[in-house]
Amino acid sequence: MNNPRTVHLLAVTCYLSLFALLMAWLIWLAPPAPEYRSIALIFLVGPLLLPLRGILHARRYTFSWSGMLILIYFVHGIASMAAAGPARWLGAIEIVLSLSYFILAIRYLRITGSKAANKTHSR
Repeated sequence: MNNPRTVHLLAVTCYLSLFALLMAWLIWLAPPAPEYRSIALIFLVGPLLLPLRGILHARRYTFSWSGMLILIYFVHGIASMAAAGPARWLGAIEIVLSLSYFILAIRYLRITGSKAANKTHSR
């Protein structure tokens, strides 16, 4: 898994899957009370929209700071695991997706960073 395109594609897949999971969770699978639904969507799904363009365009800087952003969803997944019902398994899926994206983002940064370093050192 040293191909940057493959790692980027897997990272984008995990990121978009996390986005889809949260949308389905908050709208259909286990929605909060109707008066809190829009607030939950803004605060849980909204931050995922901020780095989306940079992630889709494979920008290294966006991968670096979105890796820190995604840890919020890891913590949210752990907190959701303490709840009963469907929130427990939804939290488990959220943990897997956020951790997968974090690992893939770090891997992408290492792969593309070493190639950029080799290009500057070879001159």
